[in-house]
This record gives sequence, structure tokens and C-alpha cells, in this order.
Amino acid sequence: MALLALVAILFCLGTSTNAQLSTSYYSYTCPNLSSTVQSVVQSAISQDARVGATLVRLFYHDCFVNGCDGSILLDDTSTFTGEKTAGPNKDSLTTKVFQVVDDIKTAAENACSGVVSCADIVALAAMDSVSILGGPSWDVKLGRRDSTTASFSGANSNIPGPSSSLQNLISSFNSQGLSANEMVALSGAHTIGQARCTTFRSRIYSDTNIYGSFASQLQSNCPSTSGSGDDNLSPLDVQTPTRFDNNYYKNLQKFEGLLHSDQELYNNGSTDSLVATYSSDASTFSSDFAAAMIKLGDINPLTGSLGEIRKNCRVVN
Repeated sequence: MALLALVAILFCLGTSTNAQLSTSYYSYTCPNLSSTVQSVVQSAISQDARVGATLVRLFYHDCFVNGCDGSILLDDTSTFTGEKTAGPNKDSLTTKVFQVVDDIKTAAENACSGVVSCADIVALAAMDSVSILGGPSWDVKLGRRDSTTASFSGANSNIPGPSSSLQNLISSFNSQGLSANEMVALSGAHTIGQARCTTFRSRIYSDTNIYGSFASQLQSNCPSTSGSGDDNLSPLDVQTPTRFDNNYYKNLQKFEGLLHSDQELYNNGSTDSLVATYSSDASTFSSDFAAAMIKLGDINPLTGSLGEIRKNCRVVN
């Protein structure tokens, strides 16, 4: 009887709208979830390393729009416009990354049907991507549930763009409960991945705080005329584009940030000193990045009886 009472109490706690995220959330309901997710992410990255960077971006873009609720995964329908076609997402989040999430969801359903949320899958896949590509790992807090709606307008307004000023970046992150220091740490995710010519064209032709030969190198693959070579890609970190390390910050100190918003972190402003710290101390960067990713994952999750556990990450049940 005592055991039954305990189970009843735990059940009530687990279904409360005030339930908290926990690193042990699936310990009993889906004990092999971590290895299940990691296996799919590892396979995807081995085929295309860019997938890892995009999975990290997916998590960030999800959390910045009404919280970490998997809303970014919902497809448009005849009566509903999701977030996938919003400006910050339509060209930066590839169809391949959504297929990876689908593959993880299928594996999770095979292991423990109806238990794991798509929002938690996104959080776990982001951590695995960083770790697999040489960065830190951390204990991911879980227990998020999936939204039944999305916000196209929120995706267009909440995610700072590549031409953002330092103050724009600080304000945007502050509005999500993240500090300027956490913004600088999270920006270090740009040590992996690539960007389209259209996102950095104005920087390499108009900005003055850019190393000349670096700009020239980029110009050879990104013509000045809009509409010409818009989709040509360049690595965000030219030194080690598929390895998660602190070279991103070293590049900024050499005025070789690919995006205008990147170089804003080191441009005689309030964040210069932290960039210098991360440039010289990889360990501090790694620990700060992991802590900031945990805090990012805490943004307005749906828990308890809120939301749902989607059967298909692309559609509401």
C-alpha cells in the first residue's frame, strides 16, 4: 500500500502544471533515451557535419519563440502557418535537420511509445551535436511537452538577425532572461556551421572592422550583386569549421567574424573582455557555454498537463 501511495504521489507531481524539468525525467519511462538520441545524431553528423550546427540552431530558434516547446517543428497547413517559413528559419534550417528529428522521434517511439516529447528531442540533439563535434556535454533537463501552436510573427521578431548591433543582441537575449555574458557564450556556437552569402554580403563589402584579406577571400565566393550567389556558403569559423572549439573568439580578435553580429562582440564594446577571455581559455568557454545552454533550455517550457506529447513532431495530435 505504501508503494502504491508513493506512485500516486509521483504521478500527481508529474502531471501538475507546475512540474519542473529534471535530468532524470525519463529514468523509468524511457531509460535508454539518451543513447537512442545520440546514435541517430552521430549517424547524421557522420554523413554531414553541418547537421550538428543546424541542430544547435534549431534548439536556439525554438526556445526564442514562446519557449522550448517544439513549435518550430510544426509544418504549415491550409489553416495554420508555422515557424519554418519565417525569415530566420526558412533558409537556415534545412529539410535534412527536420528529417533527423523525425528519425530520432521514430527511434524514441520504438523504444518507448508515447512518452518522449519532440521538444525534449530537440534539446537532447543539440547537446549531442556539440559533444560529438568536440565540445562540452551537460546533463540535459527534460520533461518538456509539445506545443499545439506556433508563432510565425514571433519567429520573425524574436530571433536577432546577422546585421544586429551589440545592443540589439543584448536586448534580445535579455528579453529571454539571458545576460550579455550568456549571449557571448552562446554565440560561440558559431564555431561550427556555415552561413549563406546573403547573410554576410554587406559585412564583407561595407564594414570597415574586417581584415582585408579575409574580406577578399570571402568576396571570391560571394558576389556583391544581390541575387548572385546568394546561397553560396562560407564557414562561420574558417579555422575549424566542423570542430566545436574556441577559435570563433580568436577569429573575432583578428576581425575575421563572418557576420556583422559576430564582430559586434569584439568591436571596442562592453563584451570585448569576455571575448578575450574565451579566446585564451577554452575551458572557461566550454563550462560557460554548457551552463548557458542549460539556462536556454529553461525558457518557458510546457510541463505537467500543459501541451501534449506529439506522435508526429510535424503535426499536432
